[in-house]
Amino acid sequence: MEHTCSDFEMEKQKFAGDSVVTGHGEIHGRKVFVFSQDFTVFGGSLSSVHAKKVCKIMDQAMLVGAPVIGLNDSGGARIQEGVESLAGYADIFLRNVTASGVIPQISVIMGPCAGGAVYSPAMTDLVFMVKDTSYLFITGPDVVKAVTNEDVTQEQLGGSKTHTHTSGVAHGAFENDVDALIQLRRLYDFLPLNNREGSPRRQCSDPWDRPAYSLDSVVPLESTKAYNMIDVVLDLVDDRDFFEIMPNYAKNLVCGFARMNGETVGIVGNNPKYAAGCLDINSSVKGARFVRFCDAFNIPIVTLVDVPGFLPGTSQEYNGIIRHGAKLLYAYAEATAPKVTIITRKAYGGAYDVMSSKHLRGDVNYAWPTAEVAVMGAKGAVSILYRGSDNVARYEQEYIDKFTNPFSAAVRGFVDDIIEPHSTRMRICRDLNMLRDKKLSNPPKKHGNIPL
Repeated sequence: MEHTCSDFEMEKQKFAGDSVVTGHGEIHGRKVFVFSQDFTVFGGSLSSVHAKKVCKIMDQAMLVGAPVIGLNDSGGARIQEGVESLAGYADIFLRNVTASGVIPQISVIMGPCAGGAVYSPAMTDLVFMVKDTSYLFITGPDVVKAVTNEDVTQEQLGGSKTHTHTSGVAHGAFENDVDALIQLRRLYDFLPLNNREGSPRRQCSDPWDRPAYSLDSVVPLESTKAYNMIDVVLDLVDDRDFFEIMPNYAKNLVCGFARMNGETVGIVGNNPKYAAGCLDINSSVKGARFVRFCDAFNIPIVTLVDVPGFLPGTSQEYNGIIRHGAKLLYAYAEATAPKVTIITRKAYGGAYDVMSSKHLRGDVNYAWPTAEVAVMGAKGAVSILYRGSDNVARYEQEYIDKFTNPFSAAVRGFVDDIIEPHSTRMRICRDLNMLRDKKLSNPPKKHGNIPL
């Protein structure tokens, strides 16, 4: 196909295929549709023909149930074509929305993308960037300077560091183009082809009932001491193979894909190494988006809980922690995929409820002996219950004995079992096998109204 524009002497500049390469193939024997924008043709800008080619493979991908990967490198709308180019963007946006939750959509930003070129990636499930060579921004540095008088470089405005550390727009950044494509192939192995297929399975050489003895000592004896939840994840999953999503954004919550007994699972875990594992605005949004992706494609969700609560402070309240925290709560409650939860240490207050508790239709909920399920920590609770009392230390010990253990939750059935940490992998694998044919559906409705 060639572009059809005849204004601005464009009829003299025609290129076969225009500014995008499209097609389908296989990654490790599994079908995939790909489009790759060509920056050498009119800066990769989007013409009506460019849009038609992208729409065609998106329609085909929906038809056969296979993921779409977009390699984005575009200057935005082709100015010479005017409104026709904008119409092409809208056609792609509509398909992004229609395909959402039906087939996985992945975007890799491999050059500067501006204007309309950023909104299609933003609506896809996973967005990755390449360090030092890829940029995402609505308006470039020149326009920013003209309108707001701010001096800013492309890198500062929309580079990979900006979007993986600060804005949370991108889910990861790779060292270079080759690294990006290799990592993309690795990620692809974790994902189902569509929402009807379920998680892919592969032969597993790591025994499903392997005891992980290092987990018996991973939680420090002091309840205020930090440890890294990623260490727990690596010990639990097959071959220590964990593809982390958004590793540099909201580090107090760990999200990523792994395998248990050869089957893909989504892992979500509070990380006490950062901000004590508190839930805040950024981690709630990060977790909610990941949980909804897993649920859309029926990927089982394994949740590791060590959460002292929601992060307090005016900055959090003013920016809407209530609304944003509710997103994670909504995502877990709505999810019908298999859900297995392990409380490793703290599960306090509303954050206990939010983190895939039994009350939000968690299928199997375990606690380690180090678990503490309570409304709040002993010090805070006693200062409220016995305000002005002389014998605060005795009451504090009383509260610790009563609540800073998993038994009060276990006797009420909110925790299915208190397990030895080294048996966690075996329990999860066994339960996921049991839950493989789980059938659960939400009431018929057009869609819910998630607190956006």
